[in-house]
Amino acid sequence: MGLFHSSDIGLDLGTSNVLAYVRGKGIVLREPNIAAIERGSGKLVAIGEEAKELVGRAPENLMIIRPMQDGVVANFDATERMLTLFFNRLVGSRIFFKPRAVVAVPSMATEVEKRAVIETTEGAGARYTFLLEEPVAAAIGAGLDITEPKANIVLDIGAGTCDMVVTSMGKAVRHDSLRVGGDKFDAAIVRYLKRQHGVVIGTRAAEELKIAYASAFPRKEELKMEVRGRSLGGGLPISMELGSNELTYALAEPLLSIAEALKDTLEQTPPELSGDIASRGICLTGGGAQLFGLDQYIAEQIGVPCYVAEDPVACVAIGCGKVLEEPRKYEGVLYDYRRGDYYEE
Repeated sequence: MGLFHSSDIGLDLGTSNVLAYVRGKGIVLREPNIAAIERGSGKLVAIGEEAKELVGRAPENLMIIRPMQDGVVANFDATERMLTLFFNRLVGSRIFFKPRAVVAVPSMATEVEKRAVIETTEGAGARYTFLLEEPVAAAIGAGLDITEPKANIVLDIGAGTCDMVVTSMGKAVRHDSLRVGGDKFDAAIVRYLKRQHGVVIGTRAAEELKIAYASAFPRKEELKMEVRGRSLGGGLPISMELGSNELTYALAEPLLSIAEALKDTLEQTPPELSGDIASRGICLTGGGAQLFGLDQYIAEQIGVPCYVAEDPVACVAIGCGKVLEEPRKYEGVLYDYRRGDYYEE
């Protein structure tokens, strides 16, 4: 593999946000993964923060979509056009010397999903695309030395997926992926309020409640919050005060599914590596890792120490960037789809 150049880009194409790392510059782009498209004409009206402001408020002639869903391409055309605008912003419009890209993908992504990421990225302006498993990128970005002959374990909780990986000597020893993440947390809050209190709220309002008040454990000093929505019975606007611990009950099901998947991963990990995991603990990354008390919840459920990375949201993008900066060190974790799938002996 040739050395990466100064304009090459590391991409975290998350369900909720797009983060880009330019070699030598660090993270230079953080934008919501949202696009506003005009119905009929298909015109791309807004992307990123500008499009996010339209969520729940857009006129009927606009569709607000997430081009990426569950960490993979859901709308090929919208993703390519959005990335084209981002690429032009990052490195300018180029005919020659186009940047190469390292793109993080879920560990259980199918070949079709991987191919879609490659074609979309290269259609947007990348010269060549390498793939990197999201949890491996998160481990590198969290500062873990995955090349040493000791085990590290990372639980990366994004908006669409929850990825977990056990690494040793620069390789993923065991990995798994679950289609549960921040979006499922929001949906669980919406369902709970609708079922228990007859109040209908939008997913954006649920996300705001989750960020400000939700916790994985009931708080000793419960916070009070005001919930505004629509009455399920009369259909009229309604405002009510609730305790924050109700959100803990609302999130019980998706949190338990994550804990159970992590248990399965650990049970299938070679016993020689279990001692390292027990002493080093579980590293939490991704936006979902910021849920209050989640590290304590995981530690109690699994029986292994748990901690949150310094910048959990940016870990995947930072990991892609470190691969760009030190390609020889991390050559073994990069996946060249074309050679990996067509030239293996």
